[in-house]
Amino acid sequence: MVDNNDNLIREVEEELRRERMEKLWKQYGNYVIAAAALIVIIVLGYKYLEKLRLDAAEAAGAQYAAAMTLKSDGKKEEATKAFETLTKEGPVGYGALAQLQLASLLNEQGKKAEALAAYDALAKNSDADTLLSGYGALQAASLRLADADWTEMQNRLNDLSADISPWRYNARELLGLAAFKAGKPDEARKILGPLLADRNTPQGVIERAQVVMGQIVAAKLAKQAAASGSETPKAAASANATPAPNGDAAAASEKKE
Repeated sequence: MVDNNDNLIREVEEELRRERMEKLWKQYGNYVIAAAALIVIIVLGYKYLEKLRLDAAEAAGAQYAAAMTLKSDGKKEEATKAFETLTKEGPVGYGALAQLQLASLLNEQGKKAEALAAYDALAKNSDADTLLSGYGALQAASLRLADADWTEMQNRLNDLSADISPWRYNARELLGLAAFKAGKPDEARKILGPLLADRNTPQGVIERAQVVMGQIVAAKLAKQAAASGSETPKAAASANATPAPNGDAAAASEKKE
């Protein structure tokens, strides 16, 4: 009797569960189907976009390799056009690399203004890898070194000189050189001195900084020597000059005669 009652209870519970599920399905079944369909669409869309991205990257890689071949073969005009096309139409990664090569080619061809514009465009490209954009900013500053004033060079290099910048050593070297060029030797020593003391500074940067520091010292010694040399003749002339007689001494001499 007890088993029959247990069976009956289980059957009733199962029936109640079934009725609840049917009710829930009638109420929310369409939403469940729509959600499942949406998930499938999203997955398929992602797979499709990923395929397009990979195809574009593969095509851009082939274009970049072809442009580099033109460059290595000395066909600069054709290479320039190929890099220009890739810069405008290629994906972000290859586009940034192409912009870097384009700027370098323009500079080699003596097109300084165009090269500067290309480097500046790369530096301002927020989608490009930070290492590449930083290098673009560094190269742009290098091109402007001969013509820019101290303020412009500071604006171009201050961020690159920060401790977290991967280009800090090169940027500080340029900044020190800019200070020396602007007639600020003390500022140049302040910037370049720590580079010589930092064991992590690249050897090339150290050697070039030493040259500038040597020029600063030589200029200071030459200035001191010039100042010392200009004072000596004046002192000698003063010591050898015969004092002019005053009026009383001249009168006494005339009376004696």
